[in-house]
Amino acid sequence: MPSVNNFKSEIGISIYKKHMYMEDNTLHFDLLWKRAIEYGKTNIELIKLKFLDKFLTVFSSLIPPIIVFLLAGSFFFFLNLALAIWLGDLLGYAYLGYLLVAGFYGFLAIIAHLFMQKPIKRMVSDYIIKQLLK
Repeated sequence: MPSVNNFKSEIGISIYKKHMYMEDNTLHFDLLWKRAIEYGKTNIELIKLKFLDKFLTVFSSLIPPIIVFLLAGSFFFFLNLALAIWLGDLLGYAYLGYLLVAGFYGFLAIIAHLFMQKPIKRMVSDYIIKQLLK
């Protein structure tokens, strides 16, 4: 027949084992929690780096067309300046040459505003989206 002391020691061992088991679970939970926090921090860092990569890809892909646009714009500016001076010489009044060139570009601006606004906006949006999805 089991003695009372033996029974008490078995209960004590059982309680001790349960206590150790709970501490062991707590350690596992703490480790899991720390790993989850590290995973979250790493994931946030990865998202930041991916965003930076996409932003720089889009930005760097816009630089060459902007440079070409500026150079072409300078060329057309001086070409139009020469055309205005030449037309002014032909008409006898310098201001008429400038007025004709300005009127021509004003007319083109109105046509572009009325008929080309949506296609231009769509073209630019599609280009940027295409660059983002690369």
